[in-house]
Amino acid sequence: MATKYIFVTGGVTSSLGKGIISASLAKLLQARGFSVTIQKFDPYINIDPGTLNPYEHGECFVTEDGAETDLDLGHYERFLNTPTSQANNVTTGRIYYHVITQEREGAYLGKTVQVIPHITDEIKRRLLLLGESGEFDIVITEIGGCVGDIESLPFIEAVRQLRWELGVNESCVIHLTLLPYLKAAGELKTKPTQHSVRTLSEAGVQPDILVCRSEHPIPTEMRKKIALFCNVKINSVIESLDAETIYDVPLLMRKEKLDERVISKLKLPHRADPDLDSWKEFLGRLKNPTAAVNIALVGKYVELPDAYKSIVESFIHAGAYNECKVNIKWIQSEHVTDENVASLLHNMDGVLVAPGFGERGFRGKLEAIRYVRENNIPFFGICLGMQCAAVEFARNVLGLQDAASTEMNPNTPHPIIDMMADQKEITQKGGTMRLGAYTCELKKGSKAYSIYGKSKISERHRHRYEFNNKYLADFEQAGMQATGINPETGLVEVIELQNHPWFVAAQYHPELKSTVLNPHPLFVKFVKAAINFGKSN
Repeated sequence: MATKYIFVTGGVTSSLGKGIISASLAKLLQARGFSVTIQKFDPYINIDPGTLNPYEHGECFVTEDGAETDLDLGHYERFLNTPTSQANNVTTGRIYYHVITQEREGAYLGKTVQVIPHITDEIKRRLLLLGESGEFDIVITEIGGCVGDIESLPFIEAVRQLRWELGVNESCVIHLTLLPYLKAAGELKTKPTQHSVRTLSEAGVQPDILVCRSEHPIPTEMRKKIALFCNVKINSVIESLDAETIYDVPLLMRKEKLDERVISKLKLPHRADPDLDSWKEFLGRLKNPTAAVNIALVGKYVELPDAYKSIVESFIHAGAYNECKVNIKWIQSEHVTDENVASLLHNMDGVLVAPGFGERGFRGKLEAIRYVRENNIPFFGICLGMQCAAVEFARNVLGLQDAASTEMNPNTPHPIIDMMADQKEITQKGGTMRLGAYTCELKKGSKAYSIYGKSKISERHRHRYEFNNKYLADFEQAGMQATGINPETGLVEVIELQNHPWFVAAQYHPELKSTVLNPHPLFVKFVKAAINFGKSN
């Protein structure tokens, strides 16, 4: 079967949930036996989100092959339980960078390089790349931004050209819009959706299916009106109500028969109804917890929870596995001091110190770790969280008062955390960190080994600094064990504190591999430890 293509566009406003709709549709098609992947095309000029502040764009999601990508790729992986790659996220910046590089190399033989055909041709090449691999029956492409935005125009034009080139029934356009509710009038309004579809149509792309976000059910008469004015069939006007959890959306879209409309439009072979039993079991555990824990997330970007999106979702997966509701208490690390740390954390069942960069909030993270270490509260550190745990231990247990990371204090006499050797000559910031999946060997008998159940694991990374092995013997003699090591470099990947109920920190990012059907074992066991701690207090 030739690969079919689905394009998901958005109108009226941003943040309507194109990524969740795309992931939900992909899940339904996958559950019917089709092989599906999703890609995100972002209209910003950054090459990738790697240099963006999390306040700007939420977390930067890292793939197995080391691509720094949009957080929507995290949703794709969590829903489909399959990894994404560099090819699954493309930006305007990457498109233009490629075309300009080609021009400098003389690839265009002296021709004037223009948006059409050169930029749109490169967009089309990228749109087809995953489909041409032969691995997928269906490729879903989410076009970032809103229809009508200047920066989105080349992508919409590329979709128009590609639909014509592919031919009838080879592609499908799903347009996501908003039906605002006017409280004073007491009704939903369709005009913004009509204008959005008109704008898309003026660009030469007629949507096949409309997914209408709404706070209230859409009456049949209103569906007829939308279908008439937007030139789609009435059964292709799909209602998308606000959901209790994003993991409800596949079932809601199944109820609205979104997958059936797509199958009909693309003339796909009709297969058995989607097998969603395991998904429903997950939702059952998620919505019917038998326990609850309070876990503090200590970080510097807590005002925007999307900065820690994968961590939040990992707690949801692990909570459901343990039939436990995880209540996250967001704590701004800048505000944590030795005077208030007890009042902030004394009633927590567990504390996670989050990843990040820079000195802001560093001292607060150290104070939080000192408190949980001294009071035997379950602790989980990720990336900078692990580095903070090492610095705190060096200062307060080993007595190295000026111990620090050279990221925070380049002149520290005790560089417990130091820049990796191969990073010291790098001046360009984008895409130059230690990125992607690397092997880690776990020591038998360690907590990490018992959690994973095996000695060799692979996890994803995003960092420039590492534990300084010059101090490793002193750490281990004092009770802080390095239980996970990269076999090629000797890099410390996991540290554990002996004589503590649950004190584990990792240099890598386990949250990036947690999915609905495969919750990450570190999060599962951390939540379990928090449950046990709560019962004993």
